[in-house]
Amino acid sequence: METESRTHTAPKSPTNALPERTGGRDREPGAPGLGGLGAYLKNRRDRVTPADVGLRTYGSTRRVPGLRREELAQLAGVSAGYYTRLEQGQAGTASPQVLDALAQVLRLDDVETLHLHNLARHQGRSRLVRPRPESPHPRVLSLLTALGEAAPAVVLGRRGDVLAWNRTGHALTAAHVDFDAPGDPARRPSVPRMFFLDPLTRDLFTNWDALARAHVAYLRLTAGRYPTDARLAELIGELVMHSDRFAGLWAAGDVADCTVGTMRLRHPAVGGLDVDYQVWLQPESPDHRLEVYTPNDAASADALRLLAL
Repeated sequence: METESRTHTAPKSPTNALPERTGGRDREPGAPGLGGLGAYLKNRRDRVTPADVGLRTYGSTRRVPGLRREELAQLAGVSAGYYTRLEQGQAGTASPQVLDALAQVLRLDDVETLHLHNLARHQGRSRLVRPRPESPHPRVLSLLTALGEAAPAVVLGRRGDVLAWNRTGHALTAAHVDFDAPGDPARRPSVPRMFFLDPLTRDLFTNWDALARAHVAYLRLTAGRYPTDARLAELIGELVMHSDRFAGLWAAGDVADCTVGTMRLRHPAVGGLDVDYQVWLQPESPDHRLEVYTPNDAASADALRLLAL
């Protein structure tokens, strides 16, 4: 969906400050619902119908939206009792072969299958650990410096915090935020927070809804990789409490590794832009992503040149 452009006169404010709630209902504080192997299996099972996998139902009344547990178990070649215990978190972990068989029946893509394996690998780990603040690798910073202002670029951390950016990247994506904020871990802009809790950021993107889905899907993939990350759990809990849209997307359970895509912006300084983002992964710090933006048309290229001045 597209958001209407509005003129804002609000002063710059820290991205850690919470605006008013965006939803119409209150939520009780509590666990953010990161979900585990069983919850993910049930979520995906509900999405596959008998017709999808060639099963005939003979007109019988069904109480589940998708496959029954015993149907999935039979198609995957495991016992119904074992699969039930697996979904209920009572069977320990599962072998890679069993997970691959389940993924095939559930019609998971490569990223979703990876997420399934991540969840199984970390099954039973519930103690949260608070990681140290992230630091961008010196080679990433050198690359960012070498880019200059030729292309907007942002270095993102594991949870979507901005670890560094060039001036064009800052001007394109978050001009209302202090340029030096990424240098202080306590003030670092959080892209997910800005996306769901900051009206200025929401109004910036005309394809906000598609980008919002991508952000949530990537956060869920990250949660599968790092289920004990206390900072990530707090971020997701905060967004679930303060954004109904985030809560709905999170409950959907989608997973994606968003490395390329299109951003359509209605920028307050240079007008409309149509740009692609490309993510460059960093071997020395695989949790960090260098996101570079390139124009899709001549007008967008001109607008980026204006932002670089």
